[in-house]
Amino acid sequence: MKLALAAALVLVLGAASAPASRSGGDCGQTSVAATPLDDLRTGRYHGRQGGLYPGGRNAPSAAYRAKGLAAAKQVAPIGGRIVLLSIGMSNTSQEFESFRRLAAGTSDLNPRLTIVNGAQGGQDAERIYRPDAPYWGGVDGRLAAAGTTPAQVQVVWLKQAIAGERRAFPADAGVLRYRLRSIVAVLQSRFPNLRLVYLSSRTYAGYATTSLNPEPFAYDSGFAVKWAIQDRIEGKVSGPWLAWGPYLWTNGTKGRRDGTVWECADAAADGTHPSPSGQQKVAALLLRFFRSEPTARGWFLGP
Repeated sequence: MKLALAAALVLVLGAASAPASRSGGDCGQTSVAATPLDDLRTGRYHGRQGGLYPGGRNAPSAAYRAKGLAAAKQVAPIGGRIVLLSIGMSNTSQEFESFRRLAAGTSDLNPRLTIVNGAQGGQDAERIYRPDAPYWGGVDGRLAAAGTTPAQVQVVWLKQAIAGERRAFPADAGVLRYRLRSIVAVLQSRFPNLRLVYLSSRTYAGYATTSLNPEPFAYDSGFAVKWAIQDRIEGKVSGPWLAWGPYLWTNGTKGRRDGTVWECADAAADGTHPSPSGQQKVAALLLRFFRSEPTARGWFLGP
């Protein structure tokens, strides 16, 4: 990395909960009876159409993409900085921290980009969707530690789940959908210059050994993200432009069409949190996304 870029790119470590001393959970369930949303496309899961976007598509419509590009053009340094902030739980924090390190090793990032890890351990969607939740004070602290302000936050990566979920589909995804909408509303109120929010759902949880967020709830969370984004597309909610970040779920070792797999070694001892190799796998997907996404390249990469 160039020295000027290394000096200018401020990256903040977020505390990650539930670190594991070993990888792997219950390694017997190497796949489940579900098809990744991006492979399912116009197919059905319990009667609900697949694909990441309406109509079984994996990309937004031209009209909605145009709105995203218009929002991206508004992303510009405020006080010399553009802040990319993560919001979410322990998995999000661990994965974003790995992304932080990976991004630090590249040479073509925007020198005015500041990456702040606002995700925090133990803070699932039920804990943070209200504007008065203690979680948001922690986010403020992370921003202050980075020498940034809420006004400089213009882009967010949001990944959430509900701990201990027991509702059957589609109720589980439906509740998370509305929690995500509420979180976005909080983001809008706290960060006046927020333009873009990219969402991701859970990684494969077939190896889970606890009731924290096993399958099928990890898979079902993809529908929550899809429906929340669809609500924004249809104008049912306002605020920043919402779109998919990288889609992270893949069917264990069976994988998905693009070859991505999630092995037992990619999971921590509880089978739910990512191991170091799992964190690196998500980080690589994040970096590839931000480098290639049309609404991100302009502010993520340097001139």
